[in-house]
Amino acid sequence: MIAAICAIALAIIHLYSGKLQFIRAKPRSRWLSFGSGVSVAYVFVQILPELSKAQITLQSSLNIGLAFLEHHVYLVALLGLAVFYGLERFANKSRQRNQKAGKGDVTALDVFWIHIASFAVYNALIGYLLVHREESSIKSLLFYFFAMALHFVVNDNGLRENHKQIYDRIGRWLLVAAIMYRLDNWHWYTNSSSGCCGSLRLFIGRYCTQCP
Repeated sequence: MIAAICAIALAIIHLYSGKLQFIRAKPRSRWLSFGSGVSVAYVFVQILPELSKAQITLQSSLNIGLAFLEHHVYLVALLGLAVFYGLERFANKSRQRNQKAGKGDVTALDVFWIHIASFAVYNALIGYLLVHREESSIKSLLFYFFAMALHFVVNDNGLRENHKQIYDRIGRWLLVAAIMYRLDNWHWYTNSSSGCCGSLRLFIGRYCTQCP
């Protein structure tokens, strides 16, 4: 029940964070910097100390075809960082090309769909981890929710800056749908939730460390 409430609250952040005028200050709002800092702190305080535990659970849950990763959980974290850093670069380059071509300070439509689809998957993982966490305490859930809530505000600001009106018309609604989608019914993951939760947290955590 509490996890569902947290998911709804995160969805509301996507819908209404654009109305927070104080985060649009130039130069960069101190509140955006604070949100980014909390996300990074969450990685160092909560996620990185779990690497050793994730190492053990991954060894017991991954099949032989992924044996190489059993001893390299940091690669999962690095993958999260590389993927989302690449996506941000991809979007920024598209904006620059459109500016030079006189098409406005916005990304191309195909870049928008790639960017939003990637963040939709990311949101779905965050929604999943609201329910399937390695620590089931209320304190852990609220800590996770608080960090992700601030992280979403920062993400929304970056996505809105890159994609402008189309993000408000379409993108934010897709991200809301992603985080709510089958929040408590991911049956494909039942038998190995502990090991995969560790890898998902690492993947998400490394993205948090390079918040815009």
